[in-house]
Amino acid sequence: MVTALKNLPLTPDEVLRFVARLQASDVVVDAAAGIDLISALETVKCVSVATQAVVTDAVATAISNERKELGKPKAQWRSGIASQIGLARRESPNRGGTHLGLARALVHEMPHTLARLKAGELNEWRVMILARETACLTVDDRRTIDERLCADPATLAGAGDRTIEGRARALANELDAASQVKRRAKAYAARRTSTRPAPESMGFFTVLTSMEKSVCMWATLRRDADTIINSGGDTRTRDQIMADLVFERVTGASAAQGPPVTVDIVISDSTLLAGGDTSAYLHGYGEIPSDVARQLIRDALDDAQGNETHVALRRLYAHPKSGALTAVESTSRGFPTALGRLIDLRDRTCRTPWCDAPIRHHDHIRPHSAGGKTSAENGAGLCAACNYAKEGEGWTAEARRDKRNARHRYRLISPTGHTYDSSAPPMPVVELYNSRIENVMITGLFDDGAA
Repeated sequence: MVTALKNLPLTPDEVLRFVARLQASDVVVDAAAGIDLISALETVKCVSVATQAVVTDAVATAISNERKELGKPKAQWRSGIASQIGLARRESPNRGGTHLGLARALVHEMPHTLARLKAGELNEWRVMILARETACLTVDDRRTIDERLCADPATLAGAGDRTIEGRARALANELDAASQVKRRAKAYAARRTSTRPAPESMGFFTVLTSMEKSVCMWATLRRDADTIINSGGDTRTRDQIMADLVFERVTGASAAQGPPVTVDIVISDSTLLAGGDTSAYLHGYGEIPSDVARQLIRDALDDAQGNETHVALRRLYAHPKSGALTAVESTSRGFPTALGRLIDLRDRTCRTPWCDAPIRHHDHIRPHSAGGKTSAENGAGLCAACNYAKEGEGWTAEARRDKRNARHRYRLISPTGHTYDSSAPPMPVVELYNSRIENVMITGLFDDGAA
C-alpha cells in the first residue's frame, strides 16, 4: 500500500538522498521480506517513470513556451528537446524522442494510464504498449480507451503484455477501424533492413516488412532448403542452408566465396604478424577475437588469388597506452575522404554519449564559421539526428585533450548548461616498451573492386 505524502516540490537532492539510502542498504536475508522488498522496489520504478514523464512534459513545455515568447519560428519551438531528454536519461536522442512522445501522451491524453503508472500497477513497457496501440486514434478515442481500460484498477489487474496489447487493439478497431488501416499503411511505409552484432562474432540481419511477405520469404527458403537436403550429399543443417541461401540471393555470390563489398579491419601489427591476442576491430560490427580477424584476412588473401577480390594494408599510428590516432589536418571546409575515414575508424559510432547510431556526418566540433579547423582534432562522427540537434540554438561543443597522446575527447554543452563528455574508444593496440606502435588497417577486405 502506498500512502501519499503532502504535495511538496520534489528536488534532485531529495531523490539522490533516497538513492544513497538504497546504495548503502544491506541485502535482506529473509525470503518473505525479500519478496516484499522486490515488490516495493518495482513500485518505486513505476512511480519514478510516472514522475519522469510529468517532468519531461513540463521541461518540453517550458522550453517551447520560452522560444515562443522570444518570437522564434514555430519550427524551432521543439528543436533539440528530444536530444536533451535523451542525454538526461543517458540514452540516445532517438530514445529521448520516444520518451518525450510517451510523456506528452500520458500527461495530455491518457490521465488514467498515468494514474495506474503512478500507483505502481502498470510498468513503463505496458504503458508504452497502450500508447502505441492508440497512437493512430483521435484524441477523443484515445481518451475513451484510456478510461475504459485504466479508470478502474481491476480492469487490467494481472494482465500480461499480450493481453493488454490485444484489448487495446480490439477497442481501437471497435472505435475507429479506418485508423487501423492507416496504421498498417504507415507501418508498411517504414519497412527496412538492419543488422546488429550477435555473440561469437556472428550478426543478425533483419528485414522488417509485411507479415505475408515475411512468411512467404521464410516458406520459400525452407522449401528450397528441403530440396537441397532431399537431393543428398549436403552435410549442412536446414537452418544453415537457409541462412546461406539468404546471403547468396542478396549478394549474388556463393556463401563460400565471401562478401563482395568493402570491409575494414583494424588490427595491431603484432596481432597480425606475430600471433598476438589483442582484439581487432571490424568496422560496422565491433571487437572481434584476434584468431577470427586473422582467419578473415587469410580467407580474403586466398580468395584474392585469381579473382577480383582486393586486399590492401594501410598503416595507422596509435599511442600504445591511450590508443590515440595521429591527427590529420586539412584546409578544406568539407572533410576529405581519407580524413573522413580516419574519423569513422576512430569514433566507430555516433560520438554523442549513449547514442550507438551509425556515423552519417563528419561534424566540426567548433563550427567552421567560427574558425574551426577541418581536422581530426576538431572533427567528430555524428549520426544525422545528433548533428541536426547540435546545430540548434544554445548548443555548443569544444574539443578537449587532457594530456599529450590522450584519446580524442570533446565536450557537448546543452542549452540548459549541462555538460556531457565524449571519448573516442581505444584502438586495438598492445603495450610495448617503445613509444609508438603501428596498427594495420586491412582495407578493401572482401572488395570486389566496385567500391
